Amino acid sequence: MPVAAPRQRSRGWRPSSSAMTRLMLGRTLERICKGVLLLCLLHFLIMMILYFDVYSQRFDLFSRFNNGRNGSRNNASGVAAAAAAGSGHHYYYYNLSRPNATLASYLVPSAQPETNQTPSPKPLPPCPDNPPGLVGRLLIEFSSQMTMERVQRENPNVTDGGRYTPPDCRPRWKVAIIIPFRHRENHLKYWLHYLHPILRRQRIDYGIYIINQLGEETFNRAKLLNVGYTETLRDGEFDCFIFSDVDLIPMDDRNLYHCYDQPRHFAIAMDKFGFRLPYAGYFGGVSGLSKKQFLKINGFPNEYWGWGGEDDDIYNRITLNGMKVSRPDVRIGRYRMIKHERDKHNEPNPQRFNKIQNTKNTMKKDGISSLTYRLVQVKRYPLYTNISVEIGKPPPRPIKG
Repeated sequence: MPVAAPRQRSRGWRPSSSAMTRLMLGRTLERICKGVLLLCLLHFLIMMILYFDVYSQRFDLFSRFNNGRNGSRNNASGVAAAAAAGSGHHYYYYNLSRPNATLASYLVPSAQPETNQTPSPKPLPPCPDNPPGLVGRLLIEFSSQMTMERVQRENPNVTDGGRYTPPDCRPRWKVAIIIPFRHRENHLKYWLHYLHPILRRQRIDYGIYIINQLGEETFNRAKLLNVGYTETLRDGEFDCFIFSDVDLIPMDDRNLYHCYDQPRHFAIAMDKFGFRLPYAGYFGGVSGLSKKQFLKINGFPNEYWGWGGEDDDIYNRITLNGMKVSRPDVRIGRYRMIKHERDKHNEPNPQRFNKIQNTKNTMKKDGISSLTYRLVQVKRYPLYTNISVEIGKPPPRPIKG
């Protein structure tokens, strides 16, 4: 069967529009590729020119310096040595192959001494009044077992004696935190566990001082606080003093442990009182005074032996000297107390009510000005400083008759 001959294209045939589009796109891409290639070549040429230019400058400068130094070393060495000896200056040779280096800039005599001088550090900015790292309300519990080793691992930045200062700012106050103490080792572990992180977040310069009453005589909280004030001033330049019971833990780190324009009462809402202030004149638990405020009231009374009364006497001293007690917001001044039995030899003081009524007559002669005690030992532990003292015993009670 004969095969049909292929049909001849007519003389006026043209490609379709889609074929033309593909053809133009291909030519455009080809031109773009050629342009990119030319730019790359141009960039390479420029980099090579700059490289050889810098290299030649450095080589030329180094060669000229070596030639000049080798040719004139014998003639100039004696003159340079004599000039250096006569003027007291020191000359040094430097590597002149660095870019932008000149011979004159390196041969200027140095007036610096041979000893190394370190620049003085820049002064730190003041610590903020409202530290940014505060958490707010805290969960406080005493069911988990606590050890001093754990507390020490949790607070690596606390130095011996329980001292800490913020590394990045300058605190306004140097705070001594004073705790009257006897036979409360387990409570102290929890107190340190919670308070060290709180105090560090508050950005204060502080030290922890445990004032330990030796012996088994009647406990005297206020006298121990007077001892703490006296002994901490021998240990450091403190200007703010926080007096805290060892069984009270703040539930909010916004309750800032520093001093204020007026004497401060921190523990205004304890759980044992239903998170309310028990009465208007209450000043117990945790309080703070500046050095000036403390001296103005002659410190704390020394004659409150046993439990109760001394905090009311302190409140009277404050008001009688024209000051007012300041307090945080009740939502911030909340505290949890570690439950415990009443300490032995810390029974309620039967004379406390009579003494409170006579604060005005006794505060000038009974206080920091009349303090007597015997210092037995000062020992620095990693998390606190322990100060053991003997403070005597109460006077015999008058015989009823």
